[in-house]
Amino acid sequence: MNRKLRMGMIGGGKDAFIGAIHRIAANMDGLIELKAGALSINPEVAEDSGRSLFLDSDRIYTDFKTMLEKEAAMPAEKRLDFITIVTPNFAHFEPAMMALDKGFHVVIEKPITFTLDEAKQLKAKVEQTGLSLLLTHTYTGYPMVKQARQMVANGTLGKIRKVWVEYPQGWLSKLSEREGNAQAAWRTDPKRSGKAGAMGDIGTHAFNLAEYITGDTVEKLCADNHIMVPGRLLDDDGAVLMRFTNGAAGVLMASQVAAGEENALKIRVYGEKGGMEWAQHEPNTLIVRWLDKPAEILRAGAGNPHLSSFATHNCRTPGGHPEGYLEAFGNLYRNFALSLQARIDGTEAPKEALDFPSVNEGVRGMAFIDNVVKSSASTEKWTTFEI
Repeated sequence: MNRKLRMGMIGGGKDAFIGAIHRIAANMDGLIELKAGALSINPEVAEDSGRSLFLDSDRIYTDFKTMLEKEAAMPAEKRLDFITIVTPNFAHFEPAMMALDKGFHVVIEKPITFTLDEAKQLKAKVEQTGLSLLLTHTYTGYPMVKQARQMVANGTLGKIRKVWVEYPQGWLSKLSEREGNAQAAWRTDPKRSGKAGAMGDIGTHAFNLAEYITGDTVEKLCADNHIMVPGRLLDDDGAVLMRFTNGAAGVLMASQVAAGEENALKIRVYGEKGGMEWAQHEPNTLIVRWLDKPAEILRAGAGNPHLSSFATHNCRTPGGHPEGYLEAFGNLYRNFALSLQARIDGTEAPKEALDFPSVNEGVRGMAFIDNVVKSSASTEKWTTFEI
């Protein structure tokens, strides 16, 4: 291609945390430029946000429907290539479906939709249109997470037997939703967040990471969710026992009332020959432990001959330079952009660039929420994972 990909954004206006993260990630490799936006449901905020991002005045919109209608009618040399949706999840489905109908590829925050039924409809629309969808499960963008996945796929650890994944946070240890915290307010509101709180917000990340690294799927689970802070309407803590299709057993913990914790995501995977551990607090490191020899410490770094091509493809700096959350997010956008460039050019994207979460992971994430809520409320507890 002889130009950047053109992006439009829905949501993510002034002072919106995740919108700014998406824009940083999209800008990181110089492959994408933001050209249009309906950045808030508040017209004043939408216009002010668009101006602060130096968008052309005629491409600053105050509602997404007008934006999608007008942008779809643009001439080829101006038309957007894809739409990024960074609204709360109750406002994902309608703009995503309309964007696909108008011929735009889509990037969307997780959880993918408000309900499992919506996620299934969105998957059907993606398949019908043949367009691409990136679901921003950020942690799959880390190089050493990709290294872990490749080691499992190559049989390095032998048959996988055990998976522990945990995601403790402490930011909801108080009733912050009643104290003016906007993020807490919508994430703990069933009308805007859905039927799950912590399990929908961060439990889905842990679940996705477990399935991504193992390359396996959960077929049964047993959940126990709690509301620890009096007055809260959705779960803020929980644990899930999991059984995978290939026989492995798993334990998942997600809590937003682990006082003092920040984003302490960690996963351990054990096979017949050894195990490995990755933690987001030390993302450049993958610890590999062996049954019959000393442990190894693998480190991220561009050109590291001891890593897989999927890991080095997503390394940006030489070893010893920390790469973190923003770079992982940027890797998702870069891989998505490279895949779109190849589609537009009629060429084949490298396999490493096709490694990003899609609508399929979105459907499984919503099914995870439904099955966890069902199991936690059941007296029988063990629930067959249904989609």
